[in-house]
Amino acid sequence: MNFKAILHLEDSVYCYALDERTVRVMLRVDSEDVFEKITLVYGNKYDYYLVQESEEMQKAFSCSSYDYYTATVRLKDVRFVYVFRLVCGGKTYYFSEDGVSEFYDFSLAYYNSFQLPFLNRADIMPVVPWFTGAVFYEIFVERFKMGDEGKDTSYIDLPWGEIPGPKSFAGGDLTGIIQKLDYLKSLGISALYLTPVFPSISNHKYDISNYYEIDPRFGDKETFRTLVNEAHARGIRIVLDAVFNHCSDRFPAFQDVVKRGKASPYFDWFLVHGDKIEGENYEYFGVCSYMPKLNTSNREVRKYLIDAALYWMKEFGIDGWRLDVSDEVSHDFWRHFREAVKEQNPDGIILGENWHDSYPYLRGDQFDGIMNYALTKACIDYFAKGILDAEGFQKRLSELYVRNTEQVNRMMLNLLDSHDTHRFYTLAGKDADKLICALAVIYLHTGAPCVYYGTEVPLEGGYDPDCRRCMDWRVEKTPTKVMYMMRALSRLRAREEIVKGDISFGAEGELFLLERRSKARLRLTVRCGTGRTPYVPKGEVLLSHNFGGDCLLGTGFVIEEIKEDRNG
Repeated sequence: MNFKAILHLEDSVYCYALDERTVRVMLRVDSEDVFEKITLVYGNKYDYYLVQESEEMQKAFSCSSYDYYTATVRLKDVRFVYVFRLVCGGKTYYFSEDGVSEFYDFSLAYYNSFQLPFLNRADIMPVVPWFTGAVFYEIFVERFKMGDEGKDTSYIDLPWGEIPGPKSFAGGDLTGIIQKLDYLKSLGISALYLTPVFPSISNHKYDISNYYEIDPRFGDKETFRTLVNEAHARGIRIVLDAVFNHCSDRFPAFQDVVKRGKASPYFDWFLVHGDKIEGENYEYFGVCSYMPKLNTSNREVRKYLIDAALYWMKEFGIDGWRLDVSDEVSHDFWRHFREAVKEQNPDGIILGENWHDSYPYLRGDQFDGIMNYALTKACIDYFAKGILDAEGFQKRLSELYVRNTEQVNRMMLNLLDSHDTHRFYTLAGKDADKLICALAVIYLHTGAPCVYYGTEVPLEGGYDPDCRRCMDWRVEKTPTKVMYMMRALSRLRAREEIVKGDISFGAEGELFLLERRSKARLRLTVRCGTGRTPYVPKGEVLLSHNFGGDCLLGTGFVIEEIKEDRNG
């Protein structure tokens, strides 16, 4: 047995509370080791030396080098201590804070057992209830639809449907979104993520000059109020983009610093190297000097931005925020932000734009979840590029899942592409079947799927700005197979296995398997692949997609339901 591979960390993704009485525990071991049994031996910290309870752990995920065993226990006493008992090769071992041993003295467990000393309610991360069954649709507002035919159109320089440049304007607005709410509802969409709607000179609006207004080319506050109200009337939530890392160089506070230097009362709102603005001697986003970085450690900046966020929640009833460039803003700022947002609306979702492993942000004091770009990359590598085979894809998804707690996994925003990436359809060689397979994975994965506008067409597009093409509304008159499958997948999102069920990943030859299980002993299995491996499903086929000729699966997928017997 490889002792060095065994890992457990207290008060982390390896041990955390699901609710005030339930704890999830995980242990990592070498995937090459074969265990007859791994048992969680637990109890109340004050009488553990006398009374121990046990729960056999199950292998939940297998990755490239490690296997992960989990157990979920309902506690009588929330002062929780525990060790692990491992049986390997006929020998019994114990694993505690002291490491691996062949004997464990429970009479001295108060020195070296693992523990969660007390399950405090404030430390238990809640799940936003509406999010787990939601289907998101991201709209790049400038390219979705122009609905206000009476507005000043003199700024428009891109005929609708032509290839955009970085500074092109096509005329999309909020009225256009309002006009298409019934269309979005017909796709099964239940939440909209809108790119910024605030005043800016750009088409993307990520350089905001006023956080309390609507960009006049998009509409006004009454238009926005109508959008929120009409969306809510259809059961559709609205999540806005919070650009708090940086602002526009036309932001009045920055302009005052440009004019007055250190004499400006806003000087410390920014990170200036020197006593005045000279050239580009200040911090800014990326390589864009027209987006000066805000000093979010400044109390006045913090108050201004948080007050702005609360304004749109209180006055218009939006349902949450997607946080732009969230990993470049201090943890301290996000802790204040979360406290204020959750006080205003406990069910307001907070989603960070973090592209990498973000555990420090996801401990219940900052974000609910993040945009799951790691899952995006895995889908690209398997479906679009063929870099991963089915087993490799299964292992990659397992590695991503064990990064976070169950609550966080249920609040991840799972996407294939966005306004910041190539279109998945283009990366997949314009193969609609591969796109559909990947959509099946994100729709039925734990968390919420987020479809980028036009995926149902499907729109083509390379990197920014090509990924921001105008929506092709001919799709309404000529529905595509992608659209039909999105509607069918949306209907599946209401099933208990998807909303509340556990998840597991597997591989059968060239086929990847995603399985969801509910407490009602129902199992939903997705089987998909990129080759032409024949597959004949067993059980009740709920949804099947076959564009592979004589092969049922091919580059399509099958979803089956199996009602288990009492013996499981």
